Amino acid sequence: MKFINTLLFCLVVSNVIAQQKVLSLDDFIQQVKQYHPIVKQANLLVEKAKAEILIAKGEFDPTIYFDASRKTLDEKNYYYYTNPELKIPLPIGNIKTGIEDNGGDRMSSELTPGKSSYFGFEIPLAKGLIIDKRRAALQQAKIFKNQSEQEKLMLLNNVLYDAYSTYIQWLASYQLSNLYSNFITIGKNRFRLIKIATQNGDRSAMDTLEAFTQLQNIEMQQLDANLKLMNAKLELSNFLWNEKDSIVELAQNIIPEDNPAKFDANNLNVETIVNSGLQQNPTIQYYNLKIDALKVEQRLKKQNQLPTLNAKANILNKDYAVFNGFNTAFIQNNYKWGIDFKFPIFLREGRGETKKAAIKIKEANYELNYKKQVTQTKILAYYNEYLQLQKQFKLAQTSLNNYNSLYKNEQLKFSNGESTLFLINSRENKVIETQQKLTEIKVKMYKAKYAIDWASGLIN
Repeated sequence: MKFINTLLFCLVVSNVIAQQKVLSLDDFIQQVKQYHPIVKQANLLVEKAKAEILIAKGEFDPTIYFDASRKTLDEKNYYYYTNPELKIPLPIGNIKTGIEDNGGDRMSSELTPGKSSYFGFEIPLAKGLIIDKRRAALQQAKIFKNQSEQEKLMLLNNVLYDAYSTYIQWLASYQLSNLYSNFITIGKNRFRLIKIATQNGDRSAMDTLEAFTQLQNIEMQQLDANLKLMNAKLELSNFLWNEKDSIVELAQNIIPEDNPAKFDANNLNVETIVNSGLQQNPTIQYYNLKIDALKVEQRLKKQNQLPTLNAKANILNKDYAVFNGFNTAFIQNNYKWGIDFKFPIFLREGRGETKKAAIKIKEANYELNYKKQVTQTKILAYYNEYLQLQKQFKLAQTSLNNYNSLYKNEQLKFSNGESTLFLINSRENKVIETQQKLTEIKVKMYKAKYAIDWASGLIN
């Protein structure tokens, strides 16, 4: 953590000490994971889902109710009711307990006058016995929390792939800029020597012009490369943020890490990657969880086809001591019970909701199968691309070595007066062209390597 904060300081301050000039790939990715706004947004998805679980658990919170009313007219005390009650939700049904204080000249005959207390329960015997809305909501909230974690991984997967690709592009732009700088140095030295030789009468003026034209050509290529390098730095800055949610621009003396081992993928096993991708890819996991949530909904809809049959029972007692004198005889003479029953004859709503839930599951399964196939196809496509780019890279490397040999040999012949400046420039242009092609292939190859991880959802 201390090193990351130091790195941030280095990115802001221009006078960076020498050993802190390299922004390594690992430190860059760590910076993205820690401070990038999309990553922070992804973390909020999980926090929001946790809040939904808390809301769903709220349906199981004990609740205190208080009902009090009084009526007096023409100096007549019609009634007064006082009824505090505690309701405790259970996984199935509820427990209720409370006290009453009722009185008045015209109170309802159903109420018990004076002080009394009660303790009892209500429980579903059909609809709502296996699962009800509050239990379904809690189960789905937990599933949605797992879904949000997969959404977070999906966002992180995309951001990291873009970050890796941008870093690779920055590295390539930096290497090309250095390539042209090296050949500009060579061209300037050659132009200076040929100019002296021309002044001494050993070379023609056309040789001076040709050397100068070659130098100008490389300088123009370097200007284009420098522009691409500046833009690549700007693109890279889009991924660099600090703890204050402010973007951090790269200082001029920050350079990329050139470590081919970081991008090596020679040991990739495509079967292992495909299997891991199909099992762990966050997109596929998201749809698996979506199906789980729909199955909870389906169970709830099936329950809704059952009749409503709720049983209620209370034991009663005078005063506020509900369990005072509690025994079998007491229960037989101090109770209140009831049953609620409701049954729609045609069950059209319940059957329709159940059918609709089953269709949703089918749709989600079709989506899941499609996502699996797309994931497998992408992994194989990027893997094939990587293999072909590896072959191209080896061929381009061999070609570059050969062109370098020809170029050095031509320089030796030129120094012995056995070659021309035209051939030297031709060989040099071919070396530059091949090196540029090699760098482009290397960028594509590195990106293909990370694209395999991205397609499998395992880039993190």
